[in-house]
Amino acid sequence: MAKEIKATIKLVIPAGQASPAPPIGPTLSQYGINMGEFCSQFNEKTREDNGILTPVVLTIYKDSSFSFITKTPPTSELIRRELKIKKGSGEPNLNKVGKLTNQQLEKIAEIKMEDLNTTDIKKAKKIIAGTAKQMGIETNI
Repeated sequence: MAKEIKATIKLVIPAGQASPAPPIGPTLSQYGINMGEFCSQFNEKTREDNGILTPVVLTIYKDSSFSFITKTPPTSELIRRELKIKKGSGEPNLNKVGKLTNQQLEKIAEIKMEDLNTTDIKKAKKIIAGTAKQMGIETNI
């Protein structure tokens, strides 16, 4: 018999840096799960990506046990890291803050592929290019 689900929570936590401090602690404490256990499991699973914002879907069961899956980092985070910039443009149509090469687009598309609604690398690159455009980053697509 499947466990009864109490709640499903979506969080975005820097990889390898989960701690019971706010905002994670107060969010999870109301569900009665062992925060130390969650933090150590999350940090262990994401240690290699240290610091990259990582979406996580946490399922909490009636017996206070939990399970979670991690998703790929947000596209904007991957683009910022690839171009080594702090943030996108405040006026993306006027001020450009960088340019992604075809190889960089492909690299990001391959990382994001499992969370995109396509299996075609060309379409995935267009999705990534759309996000880049919204950030004030030029592409050649």
